[in-house]
Amino acid sequence: MALWARAEVWMAGPRVPLRRAHALATSANLPPKAVLPFEAIPQCPGNKWLRVLQIWREGSEDLHLQMQRTFQELGPIFRYDVGGKYMVHVMLPEDVEKLKQAEGYQPHRMALEPWLAHRQHRGQKCGVFLLNGPAWRADRLRLNPDVMSPKAVQKFIPMVDRVARDFSKALMAKVLQNTRKSLTMDIQPSIFYYTLEASNLVLFGERLGLLSQSPSPTSLNFIHALEAMLKSTMQLMFMPRSLSRWMSPGVWKQHFEAWDYIFQYANNSIQKIYQELALGRPQRYSGIVSELLLHADMTLDAIKASSIDLTAGSVDTTAFPLLMTLFELARNPEVQQALRQESLQAEAKISENPQRANTELPLLRAALRETLRLYPVGMTVERQVSSDLVLQNYHIPAGTLVIVQLYSLGRNPTVFPRPELYQPQRWLNRTSPTRLPYVAFGFGPRQCLGRRVAETEMLFLLHHVLKHFQVDTLTQEDINMVYRFVLMPSTLPLLTFRAIN
Repeated sequence: MALWARAEVWMAGPRVPLRRAHALATSANLPPKAVLPFEAIPQCPGNKWLRVLQIWREGSEDLHLQMQRTFQELGPIFRYDVGGKYMVHVMLPEDVEKLKQAEGYQPHRMALEPWLAHRQHRGQKCGVFLLNGPAWRADRLRLNPDVMSPKAVQKFIPMVDRVARDFSKALMAKVLQNTRKSLTMDIQPSIFYYTLEASNLVLFGERLGLLSQSPSPTSLNFIHALEAMLKSTMQLMFMPRSLSRWMSPGVWKQHFEAWDYIFQYANNSIQKIYQELALGRPQRYSGIVSELLLHADMTLDAIKASSIDLTAGSVDTTAFPLLMTLFELARNPEVQQALRQESLQAEAKISENPQRANTELPLLRAALRETLRLYPVGMTVERQVSSDLVLQNYHIPAGTLVIVQLYSLGRNPTVFPRPELYQPQRWLNRTSPTRLPYVAFGFGPRQCLGRRVAETEMLFLLHHVLKHFQVDTLTQEDINMVYRFVLMPSTLPLLTFRAIN
């Protein structure tokens, strides 16, 4: 505990004071009243079709801040309609709990139209990210044992550990080329290469060589395709397909071309595994897709579809939290030192058995939660409710799309005291009467399928980097975050890595 206590309070940002904090805190503690109709929910002012036009013209990079301001003005629940979509937005833990309790065996989420259009136009099967109903449940139940279960995690942890050690060695080689044994650099490309290298090994059992001096053009093109896919998704997702095809044909072309490359990349990897399995059963664990093919309880098309979902979500969504954690540790050196001591004390046990990292690094795991509280890469969790329920004393009819705004939830001072502080210790406070909400990866049976892979990649990279490097930055100012389908930093300051010992 002495180690954790030293990591107690440091700046994080950006700070946006919630002027209506008292109202947000107490709204659910009022005496019971008659349930109000859906139409009485405070509604975000403005024309829903003008919002579509604004997003098409200007984008919506500050959407997370718009949502936070609206909560401050209207309270902890409001309606926000865009185009033909009618949505209710919430941001309090009690409403998250009610959504959890209300969902059944087949939680329903809104179809992501640009992605769905690509699958339909190309005649491709949808993976679990796009499926709903019995088809989703059937595939998800078959995927969980090889992707999400503790047994599966134990199998792929050694793979991630090897890649993270290689990353640290490659970084050390660069640092030691400098006589001062330090290197100031833009670490973002290297982090992207790491997440793709680790994810590719876990999914397909193949190393790509991205940590070498000359990454392959194929891998670089894959990263560019992911960036193009995410950018075009944001431009198309709020506009009806019939309208956007007329107004944004160039964006649709970019979107389809990006997805085509992602499909080609994943299909080539799956085909290699299929050919190897045809020659004989492998004698060792060789990745998630290999296990799925060996079990043969899903069709090849279903395996391909969900493997592509995992591949598409394997880079940005892990890289950005890693980058923000390194930045926060660089400007909070006492937190960094506490984490380093934890990693050094646990190194012998983890080297002997990498599976022990999850139990030996509690403060590092708390730091990752703290990063995702402040910078949720997935800005929302959504559910289309299957039955009527009551949120904040308003009737929510079945079929309504309810969206939990994670950025606003994570910065609500009634939930997280002094939310502007980077305070990993808050997650380890065993004396707290309430459990802090952690929904960065969603919740329930529909939580993110790649959660365990992402958590493992982040944990091991930071563990190995912090053992060998001190991370510094001259920048103390908050970083501006932008919403481009995922929440990401607009720019990142240079970080300095100093070799230790």
